[in-house]
Amino acid sequence: MARASSEELGSEPISKLLVKQAVPASIGILVMSLNVLVDTIFVGQWIGATAIAAINVVLPVSFFIAALGMAIGIGGSSIISRALGADNKDKALKTFGNQITLTLLLTISMVILGLWFADGIVPAFGGKGNILEPAKIYYIIVLYGVPFLALSMMGNTVIRAEGKPKFAMYAMMIPSVGNLVLDYVFINLLDLGMVGAAWATTIAYVLCFAFIFWFFLSKNSELKINKSHFGLNKPIVSEIGSLGFVTLARQAVVSMTYLFMNNILFDLGGETSVTAYAIVGRMLMFALFPVYGITQGFLPIAGFNYGAVKYDRVKESIYTAIKYAAALATVVFILLMVFPEAITRLFTDDKDVILQTPPAMRWVFAATPIIALQLIGAAYFQAIGKAKQALLLTLTRQGFFFIPLIFILPIFYGELGVWIAFPISDILATIVTAYFLNREIIKNLKAETNPLELIK
Repeated sequence: MARASSEELGSEPISKLLVKQAVPASIGILVMSLNVLVDTIFVGQWIGATAIAAINVVLPVSFFIAALGMAIGIGGSSIISRALGADNKDKALKTFGNQITLTLLLTISMVILGLWFADGIVPAFGGKGNILEPAKIYYIIVLYGVPFLALSMMGNTVIRAEGKPKFAMYAMMIPSVGNLVLDYVFINLLDLGMVGAAWATTIAYVLCFAFIFWFFLSKNSELKINKSHFGLNKPIVSEIGSLGFVTLARQAVVSMTYLFMNNILFDLGGETSVTAYAIVGRMLMFALFPVYGITQGFLPIAGFNYGAVKYDRVKESIYTAIKYAAALATVVFILLMVFPEAITRLFTDDKDVILQTPPAMRWVFAATPIIALQLIGAAYFQAIGKAKQALLLTLTRQGFFFIPLIFILPIFYGELGVWIAFPISDILATIVTAYFLNREIIKNLKAETNPLELIK
């Protein structure tokens, strides 16, 4: 029964399959995004502004360690999808076992180091003055739960690779809902303050892990591993690492982008400009969730059919995913162009911020309708196991274009130069992606396709 489910990736109509994969992914991403917002509101209202600052100090450290699990998950899941498509069950099982071993070894090692050097790490990330004590409390407790989060993030991608998007969605929702409920109990009812906030987060991670652990033990999963699969296999580890590095590199560039943007905008426009960027950043997280959902849903479909040498279905999945994602991105574009001021007022009543944020938002999202091609193109190369191309296209927008532009354009256009860097980098990255994707289709998928078809 489980095997039949993964085989659906190679037999069901692509449009139906993409919707089935993308809708749960979109819901899961939306719930996780809302959790970040609501959790921040709860902590700020029930503990205070210092608590929000303390959590922000800890998040980069905990998320970086957890991102190791995500990287191992995405890298290994690409192998698993292709292995299942090629009916190579043994390789899929060996890959999954290696993913578990790698995640445990790396995250537990990082947590031990993180706890050992806590007194130096917390201040280095901004935990100073009144923030130091609550940040350290939160840091130590949350770090205990980070290996569970890393295993959950790894396992979630494997669930998708098996073609079980609904279970992957449940796995994403459990820690979000659990954290909010536990926040209310521990902070509001039991008045445990920062300790309560930390344990709410840690227990939520454990609950997510428990669900994923149950999934792989149940009949729902076809990946039934034994102890022989946990031994590290050099070729598999190497492939997981090369593909997973794409995810780690993306996370690193995103962190650098936030660091540079905050500093540049503060120099140009002070706190108001930084606040405007914070609001725009929230919208980048929330508004594009359906587009990211399409991208997540596309990965196992492309990987499975590529492994099964069903290239016509691979091509169809590319075109369909771009078409659907572009349509959703266009809807998002229209809403943000029409209602930027109303959206800004949801976040603040500050007159200066309300004046500055809407034009910034319009510039940031100006090229939104075409980003679908860039996202799907980069995801395609990761899905089929071509790490170099995936890394290149993943870093193209922010690493090769956006970061240089936010240093160059403000010299000539001031703060406006920062905002127009967004659509310019989107356009340039899309052109580069269209070139590589069309070349790949024509060369390796035997497509007789006009390159312009991808951007129609």
